[in-house]
Amino acid sequence: MKSDYIAKIREKIGHMAILNPVVTLIIYKEGKILLQKRSDNGDWAIHGGGIEPGEKYIETLKREIKEELNIEPIAPKLFGIYSGKELFNVYPGGDEVFVLNHVFFCEDYIGEINFNDNEVKEFKWFELDNLPENIFKINKPIINDINKFLKTGGIPIIN
Repeated sequence: MKSDYIAKIREKIGHMAILNPVVTLIIYKEGKILLQKRSDNGDWAIHGGGIEPGEKYIETLKREIKEELNIEPIAPKLFGIYSGKELFNVYPGGDEVFVLNHVFFCEDYIGEINFNDNEVKEFKWFELDNLPENIFKINKPIINDINKFLKTGGIPIIN
């Protein structure tokens, strides 16, 4: 769902590219990550959404995860910050964005996963070595880095 803030910007500038700060959450459990199938393009994606004016990153993260999955992440940790041309996207409808993504990671949560948001068609746990082909393109660099991180025990990445 497009926020009122973004909708007001779009009224003034149309489809022109904007910078869009977002937070996303990698949920990792028992060797698998949870992905959601987006209703707008049918791609599998990481959970999250846009930061509203005045909102803190963690507030956005908790709000978006509650909206999309009806859970509360326990102790999410900042994994990395992603930006640049790889995170340019044109959404169905023509809106262009350069996403500035603050990616968090958690291994536990409170509640039972149940999507209650019309942005999500379904969710599914995937092994990192057996991911679907239709991953949301701006999530691919993040998922690649998560895969490397989990295999090597490396440090989070700022990209």
